Parts: sequence; structure tokens; C-alpha cells
Amino acid sequence: MHTTVTEAQIAQVRELLGREPRGLEEVPVAHADGRPMVIRVASLVDDKPFPTLFWLVDAELSYRIDVVEAGGLIAELQARIDADLALRGAMAEDHRRHIALRESHMDDATRERLRELGFGDVLASKGIGGIADFSRIRCLHTWYAAHLVVPNTVGQLLDQHWAGE
Repeated sequence: MHTTVTEAQIAQVRELLGREPRGLEEVPVAHADGRPMVIRVASLVDDKPFPTLFWLVDAELSYRIDVVEAGGLIAELQARIDADLALRGAMAEDHRRHIALRESHMDDATRERLRELGFGDVLASKGIGGIADFSRIRCLHTWYAAHLVVPNTVGQLLDQHWAGE
């Protein structure tokens, strides 16, 4: 399902990104006053596959994540995940659900164009943030953007981290 993005939303996203947004299809998460927090991006942008379905555009939240990433939280969370089979399984399931959600947002024309360009199956193996290894985190921003739309394991771990601060 594609929803219409308003000119006001496009202008707000442009300001947040500092550039013209490309592939913007929806603002699925916004502040109470309407300011975009997360955008949904097309799976095909400028004839290139774009596996990052959700993009965090909220400056304050992005900075908050920058701080914990710089402080080594990815390594800390990755160590927890590596040591816990249930967490690894939950992450893999998060990726599979994300792939299905991305697929549900693609129309037939996009699928056909991906095939024409030789990228027919490339998105089928890319999870949250375009990750191919379903046991790795790589970027908290992409995980948390996705988490704000559909809760996921890494987003929940980040919420727990912040709750414990």
C-alpha cells in the first residue's frame, strides 16, 4: 500500500536530510506535531536496489543513537546476541519479517524493473538495513527506524539499554 506524501512532509524531510529526498514513499512515524521521525523509502531508487526500507530522519534520536554507537554499544549488543541462541533466532526472524514487509510495499512494476536490471532476487536476501548476515547488527539507526514501525529484537535491546541509563 502506498500512501501520499504531502508537500509539507517532503519539505520537512528535505530540511532534516539537508538534501532532496530520493525514493520517499511514506512517513510511517512522526512526532505528535507531525514532524517526520521515520521515512519509508522505495526499494528501487534511481534504478538501483535500495534495501533500507525505513530511514531514521529524526535529528535528536539519530544523535542519541550516534552517541551510544560511538560508546561501543553495537559491540556490546552483538556480544549478547552471539552468546544467546534465542536472540540470534529472534533477529533472523526480524529480518525475514522485514523482507516480507518490504516485498508487500513493492508494486509489480518495481518487481519487473528489478528483474530487468538483473536485481530480481537481490532484495530477497537483504534484511533490515540491507544486512545479508542475519546474525549481525551493523547499524543501530536502521534497526531502530524499523523498530519504530514494527518492533524488533535489536530495537528492544536499545530500549532496554536506554531504560537502564
